[in-house]
Amino acid sequence: MHTRHKKHKAINRSAGGNVLAFLFLLLLGAFTALPIVYSVINAFKPLPELFTYPPRFFVQRPTLQNFSELFRLQQDMLVPIERYLLNSLFVTVVGTGLYVLVASLAAYPLARFDFTGKKILFQLVVLCILFRTEVTAIPQYVVMAKLHLIDTLGAIILPIMGTTFGVFLMRQFMEGIPGDILEAARVDGLNEWGVFWRIVIPMVRPAMLTLVIFTFQSLWNNNGVQVIYNENLKLLPTALQQISTSGFERAGVAAVIAVVLMLPPILLFFFSQRAVIETMAYSGVKM
Repeated sequence: MHTRHKKHKAINRSAGGNVLAFLFLLLLGAFTALPIVYSVINAFKPLPELFTYPPRFFVQRPTLQNFSELFRLQQDMLVPIERYLLNSLFVTVVGTGLYVLVASLAAYPLARFDFTGKKILFQLVVLCILFRTEVTAIPQYVVMAKLHLIDTLGAIILPIMGTTFGVFLMRQFMEGIPGDILEAARVDGLNEWGVFWRIVIPMVRPAMLTLVIFTFQSLWNNNGVQVIYNENLKLLPTALQQISTSGFERAGVAAVIAVVLMLPPILLFFFSQRAVIETMAYSGVKM
């Protein structure tokens, strides 16, 4: 009887701890989502409510006027808004795909092979992560100018290939793959390319999806003003910023633009998180 009572108390403590943890995570999630919700609410506020003091969180009289104003303004632009959108989509999709591929190829030998200078090379990879974008902006511009890529979309895609965060992330995941699995694949007749594409890549999909999200967000929000001067090659963030910075009367339009820019990365994360969890469970590898 005494043992049963102790077990019952332990179960109650465990349940109480789970409830507290759930409530804490719920509050943390709500706090994190607050800026996003506030931005969406502002997009539906009429202009007087945007300048109300003290500011109100919720909208009193919802309106679609800000959306219609953005649509009207983009019709008056010299270059159609669709052109800016296509430029951003091209840079984001192509750049993300290439970067994930390059990072995976670079990480594989760092994770699974022994060669002279491997530790030094990995330390350089980690060191490069510490440099902020502002530090490398001028050298990147000089390199792009010497390659005659200024005023091309390649000047936005190519520099991200030199960032080492993706190499570090992929290398850490690849190191967690049991060596016995790779050796068994080699014994079965697979060469290194076969091992990489058919064994390693499926087992590091969680890392790849995570890297896709980070790279997509970085490229989607890149305005490219440092290297793009041709109006036909400018990206969507640049065009939307030009529309929103024309005066206080555009405050509502600016709120709509904030929603437009943050919506694709949020949707990508929303639809990818389940795939990440399922792939981690399928791989059977402790990450």
